Amino acid sequence: MAILIDTNVFVALGVPHDPNHANAVFAMRELVDLRVIPVSVLPEMFYMLTVRMGYKAAANMFSRVRSGAFNIETLTTEDMARMQEIIEQYTDNMFDFVDLSIMAMSERLNITEIYTFDRRDFRVFRPKHCAYFELLP
Repeated sequence: MAILIDTNVFVALGVPHDPNHANAVFAMRELVDLRVIPVSVLPEMFYMLTVRMGYKAAANMFSRVRSGAFNIETLTTEDMARMQEIIEQYTDNMFDFVDLSIMAMSERLNITEIYTFDRRDFRVFRPKHCAYFELLP
């Protein structure tokens, strides 16, 4: 089974003083499923790590996610059309771009598990392919 990974997991992994750092380290060690990273996560991850830990930390994490342990998935035209539908349906929630991409991609790839520490948006959204997401860790 595959699992989608949100930006905040990589940020917590790369920031030792982050409150979720230990959980992120444990999650990455225990995760045996196919690890899917939406390409939209990468610029956000790189920026957030650069701001919090410096350029070298961001570059190191980028190298880690490209190591082959993760499958970096591109956004398709279908994903972007679905993202637009979600924006229009959930206007009041103002989901961010990465969360929208995870929502759309999860439907296309039939993935129900998401690794994230930011659960609010994913609890509100009702995917087409399942009743709800399983939010981990």
